[in-house]
Amino acid sequence: MFILTKTPLIEFIRDKRFEDPEVGGAVSFEGRVRNLNEGKKVRLLEYQAYEEMALKEGEKILQEALKKFPIKKAFCVHRHGQLKVGELAVWVFVTARHRREAFEACQYIIDTVKRRVPLWKKEYYEEHSETWVGCHGCQH
Repeated sequence: MFILTKTPLIEFIRDKRFEDPEVGGAVSFEGRVRNLNEGKKVRLLEYQAYEEMALKEGEKILQEALKKFPIKKAFCVHRHGQLKVGELAVWVFVTARHRREAFEACQYIIDTVKRRVPLWKKEYYEEHSETWVGCHGCQH
């Protein structure tokens, strides 16, 4: 399940549907908004998404992970809109019978989401003008 949301991710992390007594490995990754990037103090950032395509591509990545790795479940929830320093921007959760498969699948998912899902990040700085980060072809 791949979800885009404007609400804080803590609600997803507490969701009981992610529990499964058959798994021995449950791995999660939390991507947070940091306060510094390339020497600039970040005060907030904004994610924008091409929502329809992002949902399709995100789900496709999760299905690929389920085929590529011996895992039971894979979830990814990504925020969009404005986020404050310290907030969770993305959460990946993977379950498997064993930890190694869960770790490997979790890494595959976050790396692939960052590469393929149409999400754009703009950082707002304390002492500099805002700028798009890692956005090839965006106006700076």
